Amino acid sequence: MYALQGGESIPVVDPSSADGVFALLWLVVALPLAGAAILLVGGKYTDRWGHLLGTLLPIGSFVISLVMFISVLGRDDSDRQVMQHLYTWIEAGHLNVGMDLLYDPLSALFLLLITGVGSLIHIYSIGYMAHDPRRRRFFGYLNLFVAAMLMLVLSENYLGLFLGWEGVGLASYLLIGFWQHKPSAAAAAKKAFVINRVGDMGLSLAIMMFFVLFGSTSFSVISSAAGNASETQMTVLGLLLLLAACGKSAQFPLQAWLLDAMEGPTPVSALIHAATMVTAGVYLIVRSNFVFELAPNAQTVVIVIAGISILWGAWIGCAKDDIKKALAGSTMSQIGYMMLGAGLGVAGYAFAIFHLLTHGFFKANMFLGAGSVMHGMDDDVDMRHYGAIRKAMPITFLTFAMGYLAIIGFPGFSGFWSKDKIIEVALTQNIVVGLVALLGAGVTGFYMTRLMLMTFFTEKRWSKGVHPHESPAVMTGPLVVLAALSVLGGIMLAGEWIVDFLQPVTGVSEHEDPPIPVLAVSAIAVVVVAIGVAVAWFVFGRHAVPREAPRDVSFVTRAGREEVYGNQINDTLVVNPSRHLTSGLLVTDKRVVDGVLTGGPVAIGAIATIARRAQNGFVRSYALSLLGGALIVVLALLAVNLT
Repeated sequence: MYALQGGESIPVVDPSSADGVFALLWLVVALPLAGAAILLVGGKYTDRWGHLLGTLLPIGSFVISLVMFISVLGRDDSDRQVMQHLYTWIEAGHLNVGMDLLYDPLSALFLLLITGVGSLIHIYSIGYMAHDPRRRRFFGYLNLFVAAMLMLVLSENYLGLFLGWEGVGLASYLLIGFWQHKPSAAAAAKKAFVINRVGDMGLSLAIMMFFVLFGSTSFSVISSAAGNASETQMTVLGLLLLLAACGKSAQFPLQAWLLDAMEGPTPVSALIHAATMVTAGVYLIVRSNFVFELAPNAQTVVIVIAGISILWGAWIGCAKDDIKKALAGSTMSQIGYMMLGAGLGVAGYAFAIFHLLTHGFFKANMFLGAGSVMHGMDDDVDMRHYGAIRKAMPITFLTFAMGYLAIIGFPGFSGFWSKDKIIEVALTQNIVVGLVALLGAGVTGFYMTRLMLMTFFTEKRWSKGVHPHESPAVMTGPLVVLAALSVLGGIMLAGEWIVDFLQPVTGVSEHEDPPIPVLAVSAIAVVVVAIGVAVAWFVFGRHAVPREAPRDVSFVTRAGREEVYGNQINDTLVVNPSRHLTSGLLVTDKRVVDGVLTGGPVAIGAIATIARRAQNGFVRSYALSLLGGALIVVLALLAVNLT
């Protein structure tokens, strides 16, 4: 493998075989994949114990991942990359693709997140889906989701990554629409699937272009030869990869599927937003750093898209009353921070991954906490129907509060360490970009405080017959673990450790001092967040919250409720023109193409019909025809001679 620093390739040792515990690398993917196969093929015979098997297998993958992580910590920086060749996957002409797995610092961290948080979500789901008649199938789909994401981050080449990429898309479609008896769920699944296909076209075209330019889809081959391509070619590749990342990570302008995806069961929302799916785009950008380091214009576009997404998602989070959709808007914004870090280049890659990990902890915590609230509130998702439930659900409240403090960046909590580093780098490289990141932090403090107040504080607004109660231990247990990670995760990864650990993949950046001291940056960020919290308290904490959303609201609030008109923009720019184009092509096909193809035979048939009348079978008719023809010839000859 190679990492890039300022456009120069830095060779890194790449062992060609896996030994010791790393020989089990393939099992990390195989265990949940086997679980999916057993649960989906086994049918009703696995109903009684399917959820237990579906939970144990990801835990097995986590144990293997943890042992490998501990083993790789004892190695030198130059010896932290292990490749495992399983078999030759595709061999056609000059294209030779192996089913090769790559374990390096980047994939090591993703493995811990996917299998660790994923396992906690599986455990939570045992209680959450306890009364669902299709629980076994649900766990089969969860296993498929985890296996696909693991394949995505472990593959050593873009084609293997694409296999996991499409597997994640399939699993999300199956899980978002799991309650397919609901038309809204079926529509949301289809919407997510279609919008992601737009992004997938970008990745598929990039893979084709990689093969044309470099004759390979291997990360190591492409990264070592990237310097031979022109800046224009690398810019095109970077933009195609960004298109793919925008689709999978729900970044502007392909974000419209994200909030609709909340129609799926809440554990699905947690898995999509914390450990799989939306993190895939960030992984793709960071893994492809050797492309973006040679394409500064593409990097700039990444930063612009990230800045828009930070504010767009935060805007939505401020206006939504559905607790899950408010958190979904938050995810779009937080992924924007990660994309911003990735767009800032070598100085920001490690911090993008840092925030991705801490976000996985506190966002899984809050989504599962939202599911616990829904469980106690008779599946009501409207925060205007909540209020003052902290005493009825103390564990859910306390664990959710830890996630809340982490996401707003309260000093000492995980989000404080990771998001502040991105803001610091942004301010160092571009003051405008840094101010956008600071503004996003303040708005985050506002909408998350609004969510906390409307849900756990203020006055009771419960519907008649609703009796809030704490969730069972199988659901609150994972919440406690995730709350602890929300508090301590940043401390465990803080400092320069994660930068040094990811160095073989992301390279080394030259140290640049921010325009103001680091402590001052942190202090400013805390003050900005505090202002957002104070505004939310003034608006929602000191005044009664109506059970129904007011209709007479400002344009800003109305636009936020409409998801900043993302669906309308898509309909205007893509859906309606596509519909008109399709209708026009259909008419052209029927009247022009079919007319050309069928008009000739129709004309010949008409001529044949006329000619057929002369062939009636009567001799006298034929004799009369001969006589008439002879008469015409004689008259013609006479006319010629007379002239």
